[in-house]
This record gives sequence, structure tokens and C-alpha cells, in this order.
Amino acid sequence: MSIGPTELVLQVRRALRLAGFHLVSDANDGTPGLRVSEIPAGALVSWTPLGGLGSLAGAHADRDDSPGSVVQAAVEAVLLQQGHTIVTGSAGSGVVVLHPDRIRAVPDAGDAPGRGSDA
Repeated sequence: MSIGPTELVLQVRRALRLAGFHLVSDANDGTPGLRVSEIPAGALVSWTPLGGLGSLAGAHADRDDSPGSVVQAAVEAVLLQQGHTIVTGSAGSGVVVLHPDRIRAVPDAGDAPGRGSDA
């Protein structure tokens, strides 16, 4: 049974809420917190820090322990633990949770051309 895109967003919101994240509406109005919005590929988890988007930049922008990197790592951990398939970019760009219907099976290396038992 396939789930609808709205159901995926609800599942993601529930998982993040249970993990203790503060969720805000999906309107990108600058309100601090995590937001989960429906996108064609599934769900987008994005966030605005307490100090606004500008606080993601500055002295920590290129460090692995920047506030944006820490939030992203925590969000990724929660979603992966719940069995979701995710795609991520740089810190602060958000996390895409792929809708199950959008996930394509990756062929086994033995099934790839030139990698079978004949090679």
C-alpha cells in the first residue's frame, strides 16, 4: 500500500516532534524552528535558527560543528532511524525525505553491464 505525499509529511512531522524538535508552520516567514513542507519528491525539512537565517553564516559557516551542521545531522539521524530515505545538501539547505514511490532500486553490482559472471 502506497502512502500519499501528505501522509509522508505527517509521518516526518510526527517523527521530528517525538524527537523533541520545535516545528513551525511550513510558511517560510522567518519564524525560528523546523518546518516540513510537501515537495514533488516527498518532503523538505528546513529550518530557521533563533537568530534568523543570518546566524547560520559567519564564524561557523565552514565548520562541521556549525549550528546548521549540527541541526542537519540530528534531523538526518532521526529520519534515518525511522527508515526514511533522505537526500541532503550543504548545511542549512535542508533535508529531502524521498517519497517511497520516488525511490528507484539500485541494481546489484553483479547485475551491472560488464560485471556479471561472464566478465
